[in-house]
Order: sequence, then structure tokens, then C-alpha cells
Amino acid sequence: MSNDNKSVFYRIFSVLRLLLYPLALVYGAIVWIRNKMYDSGMSNSVKFAPPVISVGNLSVGGTGKTPHVEYLIRLLQQKYIVATMSRGYKRNTSGFLLAEKDTNAYRIGDEPMQYFLKFPEAIVTVAEERMTGIPQLLQRKPETDVILLDDAYQHRSVKAGLNILITDYHKPYYKDHILPFGTLREGRSSYKRADIIVVSKCPPNLLIEEAQKIENQLKKQSHQHVFFSTIQYGEPYEFDGGAPASLEGTNAILVTGIARPGPMENYVKGLAREVHTLSYPDHHYFVTSDLEEIKSAYNNWDVPGKVIVTTEKDAARLHLHLDKIREWNIPVVVLPITVSILFGKETEFNSLVSAYVDHVVQENNTI
Repeated sequence: MSNDNKSVFYRIFSVLRLLLYPLALVYGAIVWIRNKMYDSGMSNSVKFAPPVISVGNLSVGGTGKTPHVEYLIRLLQQKYIVATMSRGYKRNTSGFLLAEKDTNAYRIGDEPMQYFLKFPEAIVTVAEERMTGIPQLLQRKPETDVILLDDAYQHRSVKAGLNILITDYHKPYYKDHILPFGTLREGRSSYKRADIIVVSKCPPNLLIEEAQKIENQLKKQSHQHVFFSTIQYGEPYEFDGGAPASLEGTNAILVTGIARPGPMENYVKGLAREVHTLSYPDHHYFVTSDLEEIKSAYNNWDVPGKVIVTTEKDAARLHLHLDKIREWNIPVVVLPITVSILFGKETEFNSLVSAYVDHVVQENNTI
């Protein structure tokens, strides 16, 4: 695209965006009234006996909630029986569902399926309405010690004991605007409900001076704690069976259906000789034509040491086609991600979360 064409495009985009501003004002007013009703007690929030931790954001997706939920599962399941509850985005079912042996991504969604595949000790559930889903969870699994609500910051009908707000380093809430003018689901001031704010997807070498500037712009309240996290890539493993694998020196076909595949693509390029990327929409459910495209890309690439690489989220959806992929007899490798808390504050973060859960559990045991 030439510079002149880019200029015209951006002018048109700017005009269209301005036209959305009145809609953003209306939407923002509606959300503000709803929040005021909860703040004033006109709308009631239900509190449940087990400790409930909400992990969410102000924006529409893309902040990295999933690896942070996984971080909490790893932390807490050392001592407690952990249950997760998600909406189950893009599933073809509705209502409350408990992940069981015959569960797949169609039934519960890709992210809950990822939890189910990775953490067999955890209780994985989905429910659009957390207020009615939690009683069903506790009825089915009364041994539950702690509940992690995935993407539930706006679900104020449930009173979480600990609210963790995730905001993206590349687009923090203080630089964003409310829908549809921006990507915020509610006004910036809603960050004040959070107990912990995590600035996610930071560069691993983020300077403490820059972090301090960001923290100042977050306008942290007296009751809030701020942490910075970065994405780390784990050890690759085979899609079928989970045996350790390596990407060093391979020629990789990267298959992704995530919001921002760029960072992963750059990481794989640092390991593989060459990378060919097949990118699909976020949360994309692969169909026969997609599988044929992937297989064809592999077969038609005349290089040695070929391997297909995908994310854990995509693997949860590809798992629906496990039998067909087995028939290919092609190496398929999954590259996991985890999060790391920067500036040596992992112990502080862990202690805050654990102290809340320990306190509520002990309190319940004395009743």
C-alpha cells in the first residue's frame, strides 16, 4: 500500500471511529449505571463459602488470562482441590457442564478443554451464569476447596473474595476507550474493584524505571497490589502422547488460531531453520478443509526435518480430529506457554493469593 493510500485509509478509519463515539457514550452510561447499582447495594452480589478468585480484564480478550489461570492452578493445587469455571466461549452447548472423560472442545470451549487436558487433578466446569453455576459445581463436587472464575471481572452477581485484573503491557486500560470506540467493556475507573493488577506480556528485560512509570499511570489505589508478568515458552511436546520434543533445527509449519500469533512466530523462528505460518481466526474450530490445507502444506514443502507446531489452545481444538491426525503419521508438536512474575516478586504474588485462600478455608473449618 502506497503512502498516499495509507493516508486515505487512516483518514477514513478516523472518521468512522469518531462516528462510533456517541455509541460508546451510550454504552458507557449503561455500564456505569449497572456498576452503580452493585456499588450501592441495589443489585445484590452472592457470596459463596469457598474462596472465589476472579481473573479478568477490562478489555475484550487478548490480555493473557489463560496462562495466569494456569499459574494459579499450579500454585493452589499443591494444597487444595481447585475448580475452574469459564463461560466456554464458542462451545456448542449451554448451561452448566462438568468436564468429564468424554468431554471435548465443542462441548466446553477450547480454553477449559486446555485446562482439562493439562490438569487432570483440577475440576473444570463451564457456565455462562456463574451465580447459578457455582451452586451446581458445589453440588456435583462438594470436595472443592477453591474456585477460579475465568474471565469474570464483569460478572458482579458473584462476589469474588479476590479480584485479579489483567491488563496488556502493549495496550493498558489507561490508553484504551470504551466499546465500540475502543476495546474496554467498562470504563477505566472500574479498575478500582481489583485487588491485584497484573500488567501482562511485558518484555522479559523490562526496566524497573519503566515499570514504575506504568504503575503511576495505572493510578493504583491504597488497597491494590501491582505486578508485571512476561510470557515464557515451555518445553515442546508431542501432540499425541505428550512425549518431549525439540524444535531445534527443524523446518516448522506453525498452525495458529490465536489473537496475536506474532510473538510465538518470532520465538519459533529463533529455533527452527525456516518457518511457514498458517494463521486462522482466534478460537477457530478446524474443519476438513483446514486439515487438508495443513496436510498439503506439510507434504508440498520439500525440506528435511519438517514438523507442524501449534499452541496449546489450538491443540485443544485439534484434539477433536485426533484420529485423523494420527492417520497422517506426521510429527505434530505443541509449544506451551507459561507466565513469570518479574522483578523477583513471584513470592509476594504467591503469598497474597495463598494467604487469602488459607484464611477463608481456615475460617470455614472453624464454623
